[in-house]
Amino acid sequence: MDPDLWLYIAVGAGIAGLLLALVFSRQVMAAPQGNDRMKELSAAIREGAMAFLRREYSWVAVFVALMAALIFVLLDYGRPWGAIAYVFGAALSALAGFIGMRIATAANARTAEAARVGGVRQALPLAFRGGAVMGFTVAGLGLAGLGLAFLVFVKWLEVDDAFSVLTAVGLGGSSIALFARVGGGIYTKAADIGADLVGKIEAGIPEDDPRNPAVIADLVGDNVGDVAGMGADLFESYVGSLIAPIAFAAIVFIGRDFQAEAIVFPLAIAAVGMFASIIGSFFVRPTGNKLAAALNRGTYVSAALTVLAVLGLSILIFGDIEGVDNAFGLFFAVTIGLGVGLIIGRISEVFTSDQFRPVKEIAQQAETGAATVALAGIADGMRSAAYSVIVVAAGIGGAHWAGELAFSDGGIYGIAVAAIGVLSTLGITISVDAYGPIADNAGGIAEMAHLPAEVREATDALDSLGNTTAAIAKGFAIASAAITALALFFTFSRAVNLEAIDILQVETTIGLFLGAMFPFLFAALTIKAVGRAANEMIEEVRRQFREIPGLREGDPSAKPDYTRCVDISTASALREMVIPGALAIALPLTIGFIDVQALGGFLAGALVTGFLLAIFMANAGGAWDNAKKFIEAGAHGGKGSDAHKAAVVGDTIGDPFKDTSGPAMNIVIKVMTIVSLIFASAFI
Repeated sequence: MDPDLWLYIAVGAGIAGLLLALVFSRQVMAAPQGNDRMKELSAAIREGAMAFLRREYSWVAVFVALMAALIFVLLDYGRPWGAIAYVFGAALSALAGFIGMRIATAANARTAEAARVGGVRQALPLAFRGGAVMGFTVAGLGLAGLGLAFLVFVKWLEVDDAFSVLTAVGLGGSSIALFARVGGGIYTKAADIGADLVGKIEAGIPEDDPRNPAVIADLVGDNVGDVAGMGADLFESYVGSLIAPIAFAAIVFIGRDFQAEAIVFPLAIAAVGMFASIIGSFFVRPTGNKLAAALNRGTYVSAALTVLAVLGLSILIFGDIEGVDNAFGLFFAVTIGLGVGLIIGRISEVFTSDQFRPVKEIAQQAETGAATVALAGIADGMRSAAYSVIVVAAGIGGAHWAGELAFSDGGIYGIAVAAIGVLSTLGITISVDAYGPIADNAGGIAEMAHLPAEVREATDALDSLGNTTAAIAKGFAIASAAITALALFFTFSRAVNLEAIDILQVETTIGLFLGAMFPFLFAALTIKAVGRAANEMIEEVRRQFREIPGLREGDPSAKPDYTRCVDISTASALREMVIPGALAIALPLTIGFIDVQALGGFLAGALVTGFLLAIFMANAGGAWDNAKKFIEAGAHGGKGSDAHKAAVVGDTIGDPFKDTSGPAMNIVIKVMTIVSLIFASAFI
């Protein structure tokens, strides 16, 4: 079979994903929005979200232009194709976030109305379809865009250093993802903390109460952080996981009979994973009150179909090629990667779902105050990181063995295709994740529109599950980030002729310490940024409660100034995202031009500590959030109790952990590696 045929199949699979996103978007838009108040609230959320996105993209466009100019000036292949490919990748990532945001902000009121009319059974499928628009848009644009770039730059134009040009597409996606995750995360957590600390604790009013001036900003934040930011994040993860084995095969397998097949195999895996995700999406239907089972069913069906398809692919593509010792080796590598993703997702579920002991124990600790809640969450987050590292280490070892089983020097290639296995069912993975913010917004609209209590109970059930699915998706993304960064790191080492990283050399040791330090510095900068932005929000909410007569008491004539709070979050997020994002790109460039050995140590140190911090913060934050919701559902005294107030403090600590610093960390470890790979020729 002609390997080039798989390029067209990959583009076709990407287009199929986009068509499914179109079908789901029409189904969502056809659903009723509810009463006039619900429509008004949904419009306010959409207006705030799109205004932030426009301003954020305006800021990021300046950075993209500067990076494109740098690629054009410093790299031979950057004139002009590398710069064009970089801008193309950035544009695809931005488009994915924009489309997902549009549909998510349209689905929120419709999900609340579905919960009012038909309860959870009717609301879950609608919220899932809203999330699926994001999921299949990200996966579709990623696969179709990269496949098209491959055809244009490698096959049709045959440009010089074509695979380096292709790597620039990944850097473009990474650039948008980094700023979208950091900026969106700062926005959403500043609003969330301001709304919770002043509203719930100081004013004693319920969550999402319309009297709270920060509530619209909070609901906007769910979309800019967990929809647009998450979409750009996973677009970058997906494209990066595809580029790593392609670039490695292009550099290492020169002259080998199976090079062409090794280059297209990642795109073939992604294509069958896309079709499997499309099929799996139709299995998401609730049975009784088993909401998690409904979402997991779609994920597991997609995973099973992908495994079967990859088995056939391995034989079909590599079965009779000279130099391939055992085609089943690559099947094993992909399956190991998929298994790593599922197991880490399961670990995240165990540590963040209120169905399991860790969250229940954190909720119990709330009876003795906020300090014990904080300690319990930190400890469980660290435990989850330990288990996740063991799984990833075993996966790396297994994938390396499987790659060597396939052909000589195939170990690193096996690790690289294992990263694709983690994200092969990305369409369904993001769909399950992106449904969470829609459910959260639906609950806010139900509260603000004064819908019956049973509607809020239904949306709260969806929202609690959404916190768990978000943690699972973050686990997938972080696991793929670690394995993809490792594959890109090995590709970088080949590109700069770095045979080994010798820690006995002082340059390497210095780089190792600097690299291990940077994730901590990045986390500190982003958490402090959330703290400063939240402080501004808290003071504004207090001011409005103090200066607007009757607002706290619920006087119908007293109207909060929602717009002012939205403006505070927007301005703070855009201002605070610049330094952390710029450092993640500037540091590897600076070190690389000084010493390549030091850069190798830097990347190794950052990869290890970045992965650990990302898992720790994502799972600790998710656990605190669901412990709070577990108490709000009636445990340990329920809403308004001392235990509830302590749990709110824990949730507040966890907010920047799980929605700002943690998810941005997996982008950081990849963006530094891909920057190093792209500029490798300039370093040497």
